[in-house]
Amino acid sequence: MHVLVTGATGYIGGRLTPRLLRAGHTVRVLARNPSRLAGRPWVGQVEVVQGDLLDRKCLDGVFDQIDAAYYLVHSMTSGPDFARRDRQAATNFVDAAAEVRHVVYLGGLQPVGAKVSRHLRSRAEIGAILAEHLPTTEFRAGPIIGSGSASFEMLRYLTERLPVMIAPHWVRNQIQPIAVRDVLAYLVEALHRGPSRVVEIGSDRLTYMEMMKVYARVRNLHRAILTIPAVLPARLGARFISLVTPIPNALARPLVEGMSRPLGADQAWARQLFPEISPISYEKAVRLALCRIREQAVETRWSGALNDMPAYEFQDRQGLIREVRSLHVDAPPEAVFRVVSGLGGERGWLTWNWAWRIRGQMDRLLGGPGLRRGRRDPTELLAGETVDFWRVERIERPNILRLRAEAKLPGKAWLQWEATSEKGGTRLIQTASFVPTGLSGALYWYMLYPFHKLIFTDMIEAIGRNAMQGVPQSR
Repeated sequence: MHVLVTGATGYIGGRLTPRLLRAGHTVRVLARNPSRLAGRPWVGQVEVVQGDLLDRKCLDGVFDQIDAAYYLVHSMTSGPDFARRDRQAATNFVDAAAEVRHVVYLGGLQPVGAKVSRHLRSRAEIGAILAEHLPTTEFRAGPIIGSGSASFEMLRYLTERLPVMIAPHWVRNQIQPIAVRDVLAYLVEALHRGPSRVVEIGSDRLTYMEMMKVYARVRNLHRAILTIPAVLPARLGARFISLVTPIPNALARPLVEGMSRPLGADQAWARQLFPEISPISYEKAVRLALCRIREQAVETRWSGALNDMPAYEFQDRQGLIREVRSLHVDAPPEAVFRVVSGLGGERGWLTWNWAWRIRGQMDRLLGGPGLRRGRRDPTELLAGETVDFWRVERIERPNILRLRAEAKLPGKAWLQWEATSEKGGTRLIQTASFVPTGLSGALYWYMLYPFHKLIFTDMIEAIGRNAMQGVPQSR
């Protein structure tokens, strides 16, 4: 079939696209910023079209000659008006896709007889909008367990870092997780079944407490989990999770709200439609996810998804503060770029790592991502991915890497490296840039200037040394 995938830069879309190609389909992907797809091993095998579901005009022609389309986008981290934005995106989608014969949508399980969170209510609303206007299959899933998924990372860090946990009573609610490989199998096979209305999918029915205990057993950890009867507001639970795990508060809150009510799947319809798919157990899903992490074979990660904030342009204009450092390195650009693209995560930032850790803790306390997001792969970077509290805004191997700060700052900040051939080696240019917001932004930058002078000077020199040694490890 000719298939369109929206959300190809996201966690599910980035894994679904290569599987559709392997199944023999012709794939077109819709991306707000096509550069975010750079470096994906499959990008040369798909047709990439630029467009934004929030802008109806730019969708003209996107669905031409398309048999089926996947709707894999949502705006739950874009602020309090996320539901309105999702409604607008879905309305534009159905208007532009009027001739599409089958739409496949991935939503969330809905609690029965209980108050529904805004996030889950919005996911169901989008499914209803699609089904009202287009032939639709809506899969409803609970927490998705896989290497790099938000649900798995939250569970993983909570269990790893808290030997004793005092948890709210909702950790005893039953929910139904599912392995990411099974979600992908359902999504691919849906094309062969045709529109199938709502299909609930899941694996074992467990409490969140049992999920943490299974994880602990797999990791040979001894964990004590105590529950309290008091009602803990979701916003407080989310704030605690954002401090302990890499999951930011904006994402932790809908995850917590979703699990604060029992979530179960009626799988009878799924078994009838897809008898060949037998979801693996939760424990096996955990073991597979940990295996992928150990093997450094994580395909996509929750933090690599394109956020809903606009991507700022990097410009040399009035009000932009820049610190430029330059160094000749007796190594080829490829060697220099290997070191630069290996910064962050567990490897660290080559020098002053203690200072980076303190800055990360400060950012977490302010509600930012801190350093705990790490990175998907220790050596490979893709456009749009995260590196600690930075996001890859531009990458052109082996010459340019630009990171944009997503830490809580009184302004906008970038860190960029350029590596070009020079006299048998490489001219490395490192630029730290900052656009301050008001007087507080300017004061912030100039107060930190003495520290930046030391840290950024030592950093470029360490990059040069490691490139010449061919050992991009932290010092």
